[in-house]
Amino acid sequence: MTSARPRRSARAARLRLAARAALAITLSVSLTACAGSDTIVTGSRPTPGQPPGTALTKRAALALTDIPGYQPPEALGNATFGRALLGANGDITWSVYDQNNQPLERYDPKEQVAWGSGSEYTDVPGVLTFRGNNARSAPSYGTAQITDKKLTIAWTHDIGAVSADGSYFPGAGWTGQPLLVKWPTDTKQAMKLPAAAVADANFVEVIYPVFDGSVYRLSLADGSVTRPKIEGKWGFKGTGSIDPRGYPLLYAGQGLNENGNDKGPWNYHIFDLIQNKEVATISGTDEVSHRQDPVGWGAFDSSALVDRASDTLVEPGENGIVYKAKLNAKFDAKAGTVSVKPALTKMTYRTPISRQYGIESSAAAWKNLMWATDNDGNMICWDARTLEIVWARALGDNSDSTPVLDDSTGHPYLYTGNSVGWRGAERKDQVANLRKIDGLTGEVVWQYDLPAYYDFHVKGGLLSTPLLGQGEVSDLVFFNVGKTTAPSEGTMVALDRRTGQVAWSRNLSHYSWSSPVLIHGADGHEYGVFGDSAGLLHLFDPTTGRDYTSISLGANVEASVAVYDNMIVVASYDQKIFGIKVS
Repeated sequence: MTSARPRRSARAARLRLAARAALAITLSVSLTACAGSDTIVTGSRPTPGQPPGTALTKRAALALTDIPGYQPPEALGNATFGRALLGANGDITWSVYDQNNQPLERYDPKEQVAWGSGSEYTDVPGVLTFRGNNARSAPSYGTAQITDKKLTIAWTHDIGAVSADGSYFPGAGWTGQPLLVKWPTDTKQAMKLPAAAVADANFVEVIYPVFDGSVYRLSLADGSVTRPKIEGKWGFKGTGSIDPRGYPLLYAGQGLNENGNDKGPWNYHIFDLIQNKEVATISGTDEVSHRQDPVGWGAFDSSALVDRASDTLVEPGENGIVYKAKLNAKFDAKAGTVSVKPALTKMTYRTPISRQYGIESSAAAWKNLMWATDNDGNMICWDARTLEIVWARALGDNSDSTPVLDDSTGHPYLYTGNSVGWRGAERKDQVANLRKIDGLTGEVVWQYDLPAYYDFHVKGGLLSTPLLGQGEVSDLVFFNVGKTTAPSEGTMVALDRRTGQVAWSRNLSHYSWSSPVLIHGADGHEYGVFGDSAGLLHLFDPTTGRDYTSISLGANVEASVAVYDNMIVVASYDQKIFGIKVS
């Protein structure tokens, strides 16, 4: 029997205790850099260094209907519910609404919405959305000169905290990845950045919405302020997105709606980075939502994707609604103006196991297919143009981790995993299921299970996002799983992308929700980075799992890092944004 889903106050309690637990862990470790002493078990690599298929050349985005043999859903309103843990097929239903919440019996827009490979997401250098692109596979940009294998804090910038839901939220939390943007010169001029930044061809800006409700704008090189922070009242928990066309527009979801004694609305925010202010919102309090939460939970933890060709933004909400927005965005660099006027279409859905109705994962996309996981343990696949559900699969438990897309063979596969949430209410330990899933059919290609602890306050299992290997580890996919060998510990495991076999497994002394990244070395090697709940940032060898070094960032590094060349940026619970140089 499954227990009732925790309500908002319970969620706040979990977050509060998570922060306290992380602080306790932080105080128990040294603040000096140290090599990792975690136990590592080596498995086998059937094809070390070889990718699972031939990489695709750059191509124009194609509609899914261009794939031979593809059959779209026969009728609007029904699709196949994949067999997984339920033991039988069921039906999934969905509804589409216009922005006035009027149901659309037949939604068949003429304009295509589609994405190509991740390398085509943007031509702007940097990391412009969570994990960098529509495949969620590029959390780092550029190449690093690495000889000493050291981490050094180059600069810090103080940020705040917010009191909300009877709790305290310092610094930046999950997923909380910063955005790193190398703007075109005319855009820098339009935004009135400092003259030195405009003149510097190598200038990169850090744009970071965090818990305190502000958006910070800093120089990657030295942490100096490039524009005054955008003042906000309500905290950001997820990761923002910069418009991939290079337009000075920031899209960012609100994760909290309280600040001390003040309480406000739930909104998804669009900011004009020229005027440095909010210019549009999408309400998370929506009457078409199936979520029957008595306090009206309307957070946005997902990081939006924007299809450049169709001027379309897609953002799943924690109210269970997938929002599709025709942005009507215009940017005139010479005039120094940017504008946006979103026109919404909404999709809601029900499955046989849907109870809570909420999406915290970000969506992955390929051609006109999109995928996300939800609080009820569904992975759903929908058509970005028509908002039809193509398939859904039960994953067995709450799934917040963002799926990662691998299309290196010309066929879409997804890597994902779940947490130990509502199924663990009666048993004090369970397993996290790590899977490779066929993106066209929902079929499981392989599955690897790790024991994980049930904890009402801080879930065990996969909360971070998997990492696709590249270069010498392009045959591997990495999972960072929390609360495995003990409630305070975790496991990082490298699995063969073809077979799911273990290449290596590392016991982590301190569990982690921070998503690992790879830094591409100029020496031809890959270097891994991740943060943990003790506040340590690790630089490790992805071929073995062993640390080269680690450095303390003062408190829980729950947020995911972003990387540009030799510079790593992340904020911790220590209420600081850190610029860290790898050398």
